[in-house]
Amino acid sequence: MIRLSVLDQSTVVTGRSPDTSIRESIRLAQHCEALGYDRYWCAEHHNSDSQAGTAPEILIAAIAATTTRIRVGSAGVMLPHYAALKVAEQFRVLDAIAPGRIDLGLGRAPGSDGRTAYALNPRADTAAEQFPADVRDLLAWLAGERLLEGHPFRDVRAQPAGPTTPAVWILGSSDYGAQVAAYFGLPFCFAHFITDGHGVEQALAVYRESFRPNVRLSAPHTAVCVWAMTAETQDEAAWLFRSREMWRLGRDRGIFTALASPEEAAAQPFSEAEQARIEQLRTRSFYGTPDVVGTKLRAMADFHGVEEIAVLTTLHDPEARRRSYTLLAREFELQRPAGAPHVPLAAE
Repeated sequence: MIRLSVLDQSTVVTGRSPDTSIRESIRLAQHCEALGYDRYWCAEHHNSDSQAGTAPEILIAAIAATTTRIRVGSAGVMLPHYAALKVAEQFRVLDAIAPGRIDLGLGRAPGSDGRTAYALNPRADTAAEQFPADVRDLLAWLAGERLLEGHPFRDVRAQPAGPTTPAVWILGSSDYGAQVAAYFGLPFCFAHFITDGHGVEQALAVYRESFRPNVRLSAPHTAVCVWAMTAETQDEAAWLFRSREMWRLGRDRGIFTALASPEEAAAQPFSEAEQARIEQLRTRSFYGTPDVVGTKLRAMADFHGVEEIAVLTTLHDPEARRRSYTLLAREFELQRPAGAPHVPLAAE
């Protein structure tokens, strides 16, 4: 059975202030918990007009404090921006807020442009090279273990200690992240939504072939994060997808802007080449009625042999986004937590 989770970028949309996206993330997390989703992951981006989620550790705290069951975590913390000890301390605090419900997804990519990476860490030119060593130290600090013999910070501890530990994931869109995850014996999530699926098969193969079992994880565990959206009808889904089409055309040119409404996207003139790219996106993307999207997601999970799918849905209308997650939960027959309220569709 496929486990279904959520990735949230706190997407900025036209016509509303970016700060509203953060509050909508908290509301969506509560909504998805009531629907029975397994995890709720918050992304990290900087200096972006597209995403407001600059500090996932703070957003995770707010979500963890206002939910009771769903696992909450990062997808991910971009470790080269920070000291491993500070990240360990942040997530030990989060685990104290919601014991046993915290995931720490780690990434190596900057989640921003090069200049912003230097603004976050003046040693950005070498920080990415230290990623494996930082992961090693972070794992030890999270687990309350001493660092390697001879390490200058061997006797430093990350507080607050507790009986549970955040679950660490490696997130990536290439073989590199797969290799790091395999070496440390950590679960691995491939960012399908970034590459449109390019490279996923090879990365998962590298991960599985190189995986080293350990006390944290005895066998490889894989997930894929995809962009997906559902609506009651195919026509409605196609209409809502117009926002995604326009945004992706901008991303292809390195332009990251607020997500336009379907009306704004429909009024935008596109060149012949852009229209061809849109048709390509429509063919490759997961959108439509719940049965259409469910069939595609199950087929993808079966083909790649993944245990979990994290779904990223970016829509201009927050109600349409919540409805999409509701329809998808029903399609996959997610089990609502005991005592959770029934989540009606707008038409009910």
